[in-house]
Amino acid sequence: MRVSLYIVVGGFALLTGCQTLDNPEITKPEVKAVINPNTVTPFYLASEIESAQITDVWERIRQGMQLPIPDQKLVNQYRDWYIKNPKHLEIISERAAPYMYMIVEELEKRHLPIEIALLPIIESAFDPSASSASAASGLWQFTTPMASHFGLEMNWWYDGRRDVPASTIAALDMLEYLYDKTNNNWLYAFAAYNSGESRVLNAIKHNEAKGLKTDFWSLNLPKETKRYVPQLLALAEVIKHADEYGIALAPIENTPSIEVVDIDSQIDLAMAAGLANMTTIELQRLNPGYNRWATSPLGPHTLVLPIDKSEDFKKALAETESEARMSWLRYTIKSGDSIGIIAKKHHTTIAAIRETNGMKNNTIVAGKHLIIPVSADDKQLYAQSTNQKLPKKSLSSTSTQLTHKVQSGDTLWEIAKKYNVTVKQLTAWNHLNKDSKLQRGQKLAILAPKNTETAAELTRTVSYKVKSGDSLARIASKFKVTITELLEWNSLTPTQYLQPGQVLKLVVDESKLSA
Repeated sequence: MRVSLYIVVGGFALLTGCQTLDNPEITKPEVKAVINPNTVTPFYLASEIESAQITDVWERIRQGMQLPIPDQKLVNQYRDWYIKNPKHLEIISERAAPYMYMIVEELEKRHLPIEIALLPIIESAFDPSASSASAASGLWQFTTPMASHFGLEMNWWYDGRRDVPASTIAALDMLEYLYDKTNNNWLYAFAAYNSGESRVLNAIKHNEAKGLKTDFWSLNLPKETKRYVPQLLALAEVIKHADEYGIALAPIENTPSIEVVDIDSQIDLAMAAGLANMTTIELQRLNPGYNRWATSPLGPHTLVLPIDKSEDFKKALAETESEARMSWLRYTIKSGDSIGIIAKKHHTTIAAIRETNGMKNNTIVAGKHLIIPVSADDKQLYAQSTNQKLPKKSLSSTSTQLTHKVQSGDTLWEIAKKYNVTVKQLTAWNHLNKDSKLQRGQKLAILAPKNTETAAELTRTVSYKVKSGDSLARIASKFKVTITELLEWNSLTPTQYLQPGQVLKLVVDESKLSA
């Protein structure tokens, strides 16, 4: 692909020349000529003209592709697998519809290879709620340390890794950083995104010291990384020639489909959905970053909305006072109460109560009152609020609420195992995290099944990358699911061959895994 780049300086258009962008090592353009605007007709950037004429984002991606596709064994293997399994990309292309235009816009704004838009296919199968066995989460599969390093917030209310617009910005920031650190080579940068910059740089230094080639294909990298980059290149090849290969990608209109709306304060998701004329589930599907029944009190104060609903929502929101965007309970403090007990009882956090009531510490006085933020509609199904709702089951005939007094040497894992629950449930019920240090004598609330042979069910969707030697039976056994479920979740047939690096979707029961 050749691109003519113009820069307007002092009324003159500087022609930087036709640059061939077919090498992973892309250099900055040089000024080749000065064009006097008085002697030529007005012009637009070629990319602007093309973009205005293209109606499908997939076609926009095809026309913007820069990276060469080498004749490499693994690239060809992945290409052949995608061609033999067209349903895989057809399903993923439907999932990508709400987000792909936004991702492509951001890539073009930064002048980054448009092939990067395909990375979420490998990372998460374009499922914003996907999580991996290595604790990575979201569309771009950020681990907690990397997410934090690139500016994503994570707390009890919100996980920026699952916020698609926010995590996209962070992912592109990270890729730009890696491109700079790896000598402006995109194949190195992609490899570093998968396995870390140090591993890639050390592999380059190792080959240099031995007088060996240092191109990506010659480096000694982990098997997963050696497959990761070829898979991306194969994807680009297949999507570029999707029609020829018989793959029907769901068309994505080349116009914005979502908008990030600034709401300026905390809001109950049920109320927000009502203002947007949506169901709570529809709203949360676009905002999987919010873990609870409301947005975070400390921010971010944004919501992702369908473009055709955003204006009406903004008008309705403007007519709703900040105080009315949440439901509040006036709670009378009782003898024996602690702020932690009150927070747990009302499925909120100590920090939220303190902020709402202007408290500087956790001291409370019996007989005084607290204002507690509560859910506007308890009947609404908050898909990401499983942990929050679990304590309400304490009145169920199948469970009983217990109190465990921490003994010397106790760990969260041991306590969870003792009561046949999961660590995730245990931390949620007691407003802890998995790294919290337990204190001797500390009391923990436990919602234990009355039938001790059956753990409380807690499911989540995970993405699993197929490894060499994996089979359907082996994967099903590992995650305590059935082969039939695996086939159904991934639109597979029993005779299909699993390809190393292929991403499978699984719905796992964490209580079974912990057992």
